[in-house]
Amino acid sequence: MLLENLDKEGLTFITNVLGETSEKGLWAYRGDLVLIPGSFREGSTTDRKPPELLLHQTAILADSNKFIFVNGLFDELQHIGIFIEKYKEFLAPDTLTLFYVENISTAMQIELEGIAFRLLPYKEGMVWNETMETLYIEKADLKGQSAEDKVVTVFEAAKDFKPKGETLSFEDALSKTFVVKKAAAVGPI
Repeated sequence: MLLENLDKEGLTFITNVLGETSEKGLWAYRGDLVLIPGSFREGSTTDRKPPELLLHQTAILADSNKFIFVNGLFDELQHIGIFIEKYKEFLAPDTLTLFYVENISTAMQIELEGIAFRLLPYKEGMVWNETMETLYIEKADLKGQSAEDKVVTVFEAAKDFKPKGETLSFEDALSKTFVVKKAAAVGPI
């Protein structure tokens, strides 16, 4: 299966859910997805440093050879290009996307390489919770479901979601980004 293979290739990171849904042949994943793997440690051909770039807090639904639904958080809008470059073979025109992006301030839609990307601004919080709120999914709607089937429920709700915001070319969308200023984390001394 596609998601199992990505896991074996080291392209999943901090996995929360990886398994088959109750619908045979449909797999779900929740965790981070590697966009740029870390380099190999000196003298090793198997031991890698941590990933250089991730699609954070991802939820994916896939069959044996393509992504059906992808949800997650991009740090920057320009990283969509890296996502497409890395995973293009698993994307199809009917792949449903719903991404949060840190450096946009309004919802927008873009089409890139035949894939429609629905993009929402991200402020803070868990992407899974934000997605459920955006799609009007109540916790009761998920009660009694396996972790994998919860991803199916989110996908079904996302089918009817019509984001506000204009449809832009990727270049026009990039011109509407801003620099995200993050506070320095302070830990114990």
